[in-house]
Amino acid sequence: MKQYDLEERTLIFAKEVRKFVKKLPRNLANMEDIRQLIRSSGSVGANYIEANESLSKKDFVMRVKISRKEAKESRYWLKLLETGSDNLETQRNKLIIEATELMKIFGSIVEKSK
Repeated sequence: MKQYDLEERTLIFAKEVRKFVKKLPRNLANMEDIRQLIRSSGSVGANYIEANESLSKKDFVMRVKISRKEAKESRYWLKLLETGSDNLETQRNKLIIEATELMKIFGSIVEKSK
């Protein structure tokens, strides 16, 4: 993928997460997990943008690894959330799939950068 496409894809992921969490039931557990999910989902793209502006190959690889880690963390928080409806469960599963695909893409970038 082109860098721009992946930057756009990570932005869309973060925006879709934000739309999703607005629909979730508000309870103590969800509120804390939502905060963590919002942070990690935004960090996926932010670190990828930083990678594209890196000054060295080592810095690039480290930022991409962080993006992969944040995608994995986002997937974790998504799995913890209580949805309360089939429609929200479907949306969550789509986001989990996207987080997993992003993890694989970033993992591939790291492998190819060695």
